[in-house]
Amino acid sequence: MMVDFVLNGRAVSCDAPANILLLDLLRSELGVLSVKRGCEQGECGACTVLLGGRPVNSCMILAARVEGRSVTTIEGLRDEPIMVALRKAFMEGGAVQCGFCTPGMLISAYALLRDNPSPTPHEAKTAIEGNICRCTGYALPLEAILKAAEMTPAE
Repeated sequence: MMVDFVLNGRAVSCDAPANILLLDLLRSELGVLSVKRGCEQGECGACTVLLGGRPVNSCMILAARVEGRSVTTIEGLRDEPIMVALRKAFMEGGAVQCGFCTPGMLISAYALLRDNPSPTPHEAKTAIEGNICRCTGYALPLEAILKAAEMTPAE
């Protein structure tokens, strides 16, 4: 079946099996490797993408469900001021260890700061609660998110 959608601002048309997950379509068919295969049960957040601007676990969505919609991965946010600030804060604050969870965590943090430029620590914690990290714990990523909020220019 043909699936037509917008990926990182570009129109995409893929011939995909009816049962393929968005995660597999992105990784296997389109070569988007920042979207990681983790738990495959929607619990770890390693496969987080923005679907219509909202963070979702791509391992829980059939590719057919994105027909006519917009999917954004970390690659599509590369030059966004919020993402630039997040990457800088994560690197400078030591919030990245192995990096496996980082793209999903950054996507969740981006959605938070986009919608709430001055989150409280509790709001930041809530935003990334669906992203599991086994290396850093959560103190450094939370500090980085709050630092990025301070660094992001007001719109």
